[in-house]
Amino acid sequence: MIKVEQPEPADIDILHAMLRETYWSPGIPRDTVARGCANSMCAIARDEGGTLIGFARAVTDRTVFAWVCDVIVAPEHRGKGLGRSLVRTLMEHPDMQTVRRWMLGTADAHGVYAELGFGPIKAPQRLM
Repeated sequence: MIKVEQPEPADIDILHAMLRETYWSPGIPRDTVARGCANSMCAIARDEGGTLIGFARAVTDRTVFAWVCDVIVAPEHRGKGLGRSLVRTLMEHPDMQTVRRWMLGTADAHGVYAELGFGPIKAPQRLM
């Protein structure tokens, strides 16, 4: 089950353990993970027992802009479309329906996000 909700302290422990091993946030401090979550819209996937198995967050004003980041799925649950479903859940949330600029960065999951409408930036020279 995927829901938009803020992570509990036990979720932060699981998320921190996963994120500190990624290429985009190696060694990230737990407090940084907790503050990032507190200031973002978070989507959480849980297994039948309620344990966090997937996560994504959007840094957003909930009006016109959202940066999707920290999309991560526990290794044993990868390859089932869960990452894409987490991002879709954020995009379909009622508070996000006026967002007109969605962005993200990835080194290796371009195909995952292309199915949700993400693609290369058309005018990268405009971004700073």
